[in-house]
Parts: sequence; C-alpha cells; structure tokens
Amino acid sequence: MADFIAGYISGAASILLGSPLDIIKARLQVSTGNRAISSPQPYRFPTLLSTLQGTASPLLTYGALNALLFSAYNRSLPYLPSSLTGTFLAGCIGGLASFTLAAPTEAIKCRAQLSPHLSSWAVMRALLKSHGVRGLYIGGGVTAVRDAVGYGFYFATYEGAKPLFSAPEGQAAILVAGGVAGCATWASIYPLDVVKTRVQTQVLPERGEREGLLGERKGRAWHGGWSSWECARRAYAEGGAKVFFDGLGVCMARAFLVNAVQWAIYEYVMRQFREYAPEESRPVQASV
Repeated sequence: MADFIAGYISGAASILLGSPLDIIKARLQVSTGNRAISSPQPYRFPTLLSTLQGTASPLLTYGALNALLFSAYNRSLPYLPSSLTGTFLAGCIGGLASFTLAAPTEAIKCRAQLSPHLSSWAVMRALLKSHGVRGLYIGGGVTAVRDAVGYGFYFATYEGAKPLFSAPEGQAAILVAGGVAGCATWASIYPLDVVKTRVQTQVLPERGEREGLLGERKGRAWHGGWSSWECARRAYAEGGAKVFFDGLGVCMARAFLVNAVQWAIYEYVMRQFREYAPEESRPVQASV
C-alpha cells in the first residue's frame, strides 16, 4: 500500500510539472505529418491553463498507473536475480502491468494536446462513440512495447546510477539518478514514442468511412486509420530517419526535470512510511 500511495503522489506531481514540455514534444513529433489532428504552433500557449492541456486524463489515471507500475515492480523483484538484469526485467513487468491504464491515457492525452478546442472528456466521448471501448486503445501495441522496454531501462539505470554518487541515500544522489534514469529511458524508446504519438493523433475515419476502406486494407488498422508500421513507414518517407527524433531535445529536458522530482518525492514518501509505520506493518522497502 505504501508504494501505491507514493507512486500516486509522485506521478501526479510529475504530470503537472512536465505538462508544458510534454505538449511541445507531442506537437514537434507530428509537425511533419499531414494526418495529425491539428498543427498548432509548437511553443504557443495563449493562456496559463493552456500549458495544462490534456492533463485531465493523466491526472485521473497516471497516479494510479504510477502506483501500479511501482507495485508490480517491487513485487516481482524477489523472484528475479539480484542484479541489474533482474531490475531490468522487473521494470519490464511493471511496464506491461501498467499497459491497461497507459494506453487509453496516452490516446486521450495526445489527442487533447493537439486539439486545444477539445477537452480530455470530449476526446474520450468521441473515441467511445466512433470506436467503442476499443477506441481507447488505439496505438496500444506500440504503447505496450514502449512501456515494457522503457521501464526496464528506467529502473535499471536508476539503480545503476545511484552508487556512482558519493551519498547514494542522499537527496542529491536521488535527484541526479532519477534525472539520468529518465533521460536514458526516453533515449532508448524515443522512436517508438514518435510512432505511438502519430498513430494516436491521426485523423480517424468515421464508422461509415471505415466500411468504405475494406477494399484498400493495406496499411490500415482495425480502426480504419494507419497501422503503427504504416505510420512509421510514412514518417520515414516524409523526413527520413531524423523524423523519429523530432522533439528529442525538449523531451530530454523534461525527462531529467520530471524524473528527478518524481523519484525524490517517491523516496521521501516511502521514507515517511518506513519511519512512522508500526514495525509489524511496515511495507517492504522498495529497491528504488
């Protein structure tokens, strides 16, 4: 329960902190595409609230997602080798466990970020109306792969980086290790994230239009839009290999800042539980 609460608090804080840079990243990732929902100026935020565009969905679910991630990670560790390989595998398991919440959250968030006139609630209703519950899982396959690989690197890098600093249990070491872990994670999966964003933000045909596409199924997914592979192929045709790294600089800045703070909050909350919980009911110390 402790890691659930710590994960929830740290996840919600990281969403609010990283929202403006996350919006810029999403816009840059689809800036060369011609099937994005919209193409707003990457750095234009007309109001303060516009820097939080698309955060409703992650605020409602990312806390729980983060809690699920840390819970699955911590509970799988005892059954895996006591090494960075075991840590990597536990991170992969945590990433896969969080998929059920991550896929719909990402789909709603990305579409809301590129549609300033639509709220997260409106985006969700539109997806449900046109595609049913399955519509919330557009881009789910590439999201699952991204999260499994990404969180494997995330936890392994964090555990590997902490001992490199003079005070592994100190706040400075946690901040730096968390920031490094975030950057390493995004560097390892960034092309997958670009494809995911393009799949989830493409203009999807309505139900009647999807029926008309049956004669030209090549490259089409179940929702009538382009599949992940076709989105990747078309992105490469538009801008070459560099298109898979659009927005990487912004992503690295956000990754270091957000993950440094997130790990610091998580570790702090876990320490409070270990310090004040009765001895017989104290949670198992997270290996993070």
